[in-house]
Amino acid sequence: MNAYAKRLMWPVLILLALIVVNIVATGIDFIVPSVNDGRLGGAFVNILRRSAPLLLIALGMTLVIATKGIDLSVGAVYAIGAAIACQMIIDAPDQSAAGLIFTAVAVALLVTAVIGAWNGTMVAYFGIQPIVATLILMIAGRGIAQLITGGQIPKVEDSSPFTQLGRGEILTIPLPIWIAALVFTAIALLTRKTALGMLLESVGGNPEASRLAGIRSKGITVLVYLVCGLCAGLAGLIGAANLGSADANNGGLWIELDAILAVVIGGTALLGGRFYLLGTTIGVVIIGTLEDTIINVGLSSQWQFTAKAIVVFAVALLQSPEFRGWILKPFKPKPEVSAPAPAEEVPAK
Repeated sequence: MNAYAKRLMWPVLILLALIVVNIVATGIDFIVPSVNDGRLGGAFVNILRRSAPLLLIALGMTLVIATKGIDLSVGAVYAIGAAIACQMIIDAPDQSAAGLIFTAVAVALLVTAVIGAWNGTMVAYFGIQPIVATLILMIAGRGIAQLITGGQIPKVEDSSPFTQLGRGEILTIPLPIWIAALVFTAIALLTRKTALGMLLESVGGNPEASRLAGIRSKGITVLVYLVCGLCAGLAGLIGAANLGSADANNGGLWIELDAILAVVIGGTALLGGRFYLLGTTIGVVIIGTLEDTIINVGLSSQWQFTAKAIVVFAVALLQSPEFRGWILKPFKPKPEVSAPAPAEEVPAK
């Protein structure tokens, strides 16, 4: 088994264990999808649909962490993207105009991409530590979103095509799942079928060696933060479209922590270097499934954060070779120690 498979084995086993627990608690219908009114549904499909915004942010976070960075501002960027789109739509006389929806979505994505690039610029060119650079916007971002909405919660009409971004479906599959799958495919192709992935891992693994090798690490750093901001903005649009409104205070609140948890569960180290997009995806599904599991087994919602911490702790230990070696040490056969050969007698002269 190669190193990649070993990294994914434990998250997959954790996910399978959660699925089994839910099947025992609620029945086989938990995993079996159903079609209602031409829309694919079911408990597990709903988990995937709800997890789509988190997956988008976690994918961007994976790239940032691969460069030995962190982005704590994605929740605020989520709120800014949602606020811009919803406010532009409700200010227009016709909320159903296709041109208006396209413009609102494009402006929101453009602004969030610029915000992400600004974070990357502060890290790469101004030398500000990533956690500090993004913490600034994490604090100020929600204030910016409130200024955009005037402290109100703009509500989009249900008849507006904008809401289909979060509620629509294509070929019976919910549109958020399609969007998340397309973004995952695009990032995977760019990082695994081109040299970009190798450059990212090089910058995160050994920045000084990358610089000496002629790699433009600053440009790559700005790029990954831009992508992360863009993914957060798209996640905010999906969340706002699903609710039909933009809540500057609570939209995307603490989603940055769930994104980091998903990346860590998926096997990507916070020290930078090697990253695992498929592992991050599995981590997102684990978090989404865990939230339903808590309810299905009869626990109160207050257990949510504690359960997430337990899962992260368990996966981290299982992924540690030292811990596995310590656990399996009593079961390993002890090497046989053969008796030393008798010394040859030296004949007396």
